[in-house]
Amino acid sequence: MSSIDQTKSRKAVSAAVVGNVLEWYDFAVYAYVASIIARKFFPGQDEVAALLSAFMAYGLGFLARPLGGIIIGRMGDVSGRKNALLLTMFLMAAGTVMIGLLPTYASIGFWAPLLLVVARLMQGFSAGGEWGGSTAYIVEWAPKDQRGFYGSFQQMSVVAGLLLGSGMAALITTFITTQQMDDWGWRVPFLLGGILGPVGLYMRRTIDETPAYKAVSEGKPVAKSPDDDTSPWLLAGRAFGFTIVWTVCFYVLLNYMPTWTQRYMSISASAALWANTAGLLALMLAIPVMGLLSDKFGRKPLLIACCLCFVIVPYPIFTYLLSGGVSLPMLILVQVVFALMISMFSGAGPAAIAEMFPTRNRSTWMTTGYALAVALFGGFAPFISVWLISTFGSPIAHTYYLIAAAIVSTIVIWQLRETAFDDLQ
Repeated sequence: MSSIDQTKSRKAVSAAVVGNVLEWYDFAVYAYVASIIARKFFPGQDEVAALLSAFMAYGLGFLARPLGGIIIGRMGDVSGRKNALLLTMFLMAAGTVMIGLLPTYASIGFWAPLLLVVARLMQGFSAGGEWGGSTAYIVEWAPKDQRGFYGSFQQMSVVAGLLLGSGMAALITTFITTQQMDDWGWRVPFLLGGILGPVGLYMRRTIDETPAYKAVSEGKPVAKSPDDDTSPWLLAGRAFGFTIVWTVCFYVLLNYMPTWTQRYMSISASAALWANTAGLLALMLAIPVMGLLSDKFGRKPLLIACCLCFVIVPYPIFTYLLSGGVSLPMLILVQVVFALMISMFSGAGPAAIAEMFPTRNRSTWMTTGYALAVALFGGFAPFISVWLISTFGSPIAHTYYLIAAAIVSTIVIWQLRETAFDDLQ
């Protein structure tokens, strides 16, 4: 790339990253106030049933992701990455404001949970297109030998959005009373997300289309790959299996973890959220480092290492957490360890999954495979975790889910070819 191309590249990636931060703050903040939403929108049930209902609504947002991935992903391949990213930003902001303004069950009865589900579906449709669209956009702007590093900023911005949501929830629960949080404080993170939405829209209006997409749309020759004749359905299937461990460990250990630690370690909501925030911060800082390492040593070594860690580590760590007498600093250390494990996948993953597909249909098929896996295995991860714990009568039964996911993805990744050193198709 010439110097002017690198300047354009940095500007484009920066705008995509900022918008991505705001997108994922909006989508994820729900999980951090799930226990309050359970009481407000699903009353008249015992604590476990209400929490299951709240996480079911959370998971339904993920069911819309494959549809959003297919429709918005196709839009990205036909009309350009930029237009698709503008649409996802608008839809996410609208759904987030809707949740922040919704009357509760006490005010409008069954319409409250129904409208909550509608808002989550709107957010999910947006998120389905956002992940694949932003991943394709960022990786296509990257120099050949820096795709892992550039791509890692997509995932880093996702974590930054989660960090912003977790930090905001922790800040609010620290400085207002429990009653105030229950009365009105839970709405603040959603309304703030709606206010920030126009910032992301403005930044995305100024970005350029990717050089790779322009070349394909103008009929210019592009690099060939051994996978050129492979069915896009098969490539999407590989992306699906590739994503399983990524999404399960992400949503079990970062979204469900504050709820688990409050319930089974008997620590306060603010302490649980601060520990989770520390883990997210460690993850955000580690991801670019892992992206750089994947450019130097390849994607597969990091991806396989992450999978093996999740086969071996979760069960003994959660057993230790239940041993009694675990302090907040020790809980923070555990969260950081999990974060470093996830970072190996999150650093190498965006470039690796984008490199599976040719530019002409990357947005459509990458997003489809990824979004289906997230919808089935990630969105319902908190729900499945609660169900496993209830079914097996063990507070650490959710670790079985992590182990099974890691085994499946290990098998898929082992069979993939290394793409770190090839030209982008």
